[in-house]
Parts: sequence; C-alpha cells; structure tokens
Amino acid sequence: MKVGLMVGEGSGAAPELKGLVERGQMAEHFGLDTAWIANIALDGMTAAAALGGATSQIEIGTAVVPTFTRHPVAMAQQSASTQMACEGRFTLGIGLAHKFMVEDMWGLSYDKPAQQMRAYLEILEPALRGVAITHQNENYDVKLMAMPDGTDTSVLVAALGPLMLKIAGRLSGGTITMATGLKTLETHIVPTITAGAEEAGRPPPRIVAGFPVLLTANKTEAHDLIAKVFEVYAGVPSYRAMLDREGVSGVEDVALVGEEVELNVQFERLESIGVTDLLVMPIETEPGEMERTIEFLA
Repeated sequence: MKVGLMVGEGSGAAPELKGLVERGQMAEHFGLDTAWIANIALDGMTAAAALGGATSQIEIGTAVVPTFTRHPVAMAQQSASTQMACEGRFTLGIGLAHKFMVEDMWGLSYDKPAQQMRAYLEILEPALRGVAITHQNENYDVKLMAMPDGTDTSVLVAALGPLMLKIAGRLSGGTITMATGLKTLETHIVPTITAGAEEAGRPPPRIVAGFPVLLTANKTEAHDLIAKVFEVYAGVPSYRAMLDREGVSGVEDVALVGEEVELNVQFERLESIGVTDLLVMPIETEPGEMERTIEFLA
C-alpha cells in the first residue's frame, strides 16, 4: 500500500504556496510515495506544477479538482501542462464538488451530477491518453486534435455513492475517498468500484483512502482536535452518508489515531481489504507530532 500526504489545505493548512511546496519536499525527503493537493483556495494543478519543479521523485496528485468550473478540454490542457511540469509524476484527481458549492457559491446547476461526470470522463480520459476526439453526448460536443506526446495522465474520481463508483470504475483509474471508515471501504467502496472496472475490462482500480492520521498516546486530545478541524464533513450529504454507513457521528470516529502497534494493525486492515493508497490528512496536538507521524509512516 502506498502512503501519501495531503500537503495542501485539506487539513486546515493556510492557503500559501511556499508552505505547500515545503511540505511536499518534506514528504519526498521522508520517502513517502505521493504528495496530494486539495483545490480549495489555491488552484490544485497550478500548485502541483510548482511542487513538480521543486521535487524530483515523489508522485504529485490533486485531491480533487472540481469538474463544474472547467470544461473537460480545459481540464485536459491544464493537466497536460501540469504533467510536463511534474516530468511524468502527476495524477489528476477530479470530483463533482458538492451541491452547496456548485449552486450556492458558483451559481451553476447541480442537476444529474452522475450523468455530468460520465459525460465529462468520456471526453477527458481519451484526451489525456493522446487520442483525437470527435464525441457528442448529453453535455458536450467536442472535436479535438490529439494532445501533445507525454500527456498520458491517470485520472481518479472522488466517488462515494453506488452510481458514481460504477462510473469511476468503468471510465477512470480509481477513486479518492474521504470521511469513509474501514467497514464502508470493505463492504461498499472497494467491491462497487471493482465491479465497475471488471465490467469495463479495466485493470483493478486504484483506491486512495483519506484519513486523519496521528501517532500519539493521547487519543482523547487527538479525537477532540479532529472533531473540530473536520467538523464540516459531518454536515455534507455525501460524507454524512458514508459516516452513517459506518455507524459513527463524525470523522474523528474513523480517524487512524494511536501508538505504533495500533496504527500498524489498521494499516494492515486497509491493505487487506483492497485499499491501494493511504492519503494522510496531517494533524498534530503539539509541535513535532506531525513530523514524527510522517517519519513513522515512511
């Protein structure tokens, strides 16, 4: 199982590019596999390109760029440019975002979101493989020449519901999850997206599972902090549905917190149920805890 670190804003970090690059360099220094970048205040792909120029080994991925604010051709062009800046180390994570963001913040329609993602991937995936496209569907009518060489970029889709997981399995390289516990990963996420991939004749999907992770003996203080930092997740319908499946009230109840033996047991369980990547959402209750956790993970 690969281990990656959220180096952007996903765990409450300030929207500041210099600090993001420094955290990405730290992840590479410790030998982690992937540096993940959210798309909140900073543009995820621009930040990924900056990190690509400041590192040489580590994979760099977005988790995730919203689709509603970019036409799939624009997404493909920016992704191809980011891939070049990262010298082949970039993975594009995309997602629908959430109804309140799309409608209340951006003033767009969130009607038929799963259909929108399917139509989007029908354009984006072949474009990133360097295939010329003449394709019309419910949302797009695209005639596009082949992208430049070297733009074969893997696409991962943030998917939690059954229909979205099937679409991700059939039309992308895998999924990225948040606020999703081990039981729900085992009984819902992994089998559903895997079935979609098998139906489409695709290889087993990459399954990137995001968790707050902290090596600590003070579990109570850690859980209290996680509850505060990730409080918003419990009120977002898609995340709320995953927490309800798990039978818990908040992200603090699915976080991976404890001492070395306890964390290793949880990591082994994740790998055994088919999770291919652990995406660490870094937190700390005291200075130095995050770095000690990352060193342990490496």
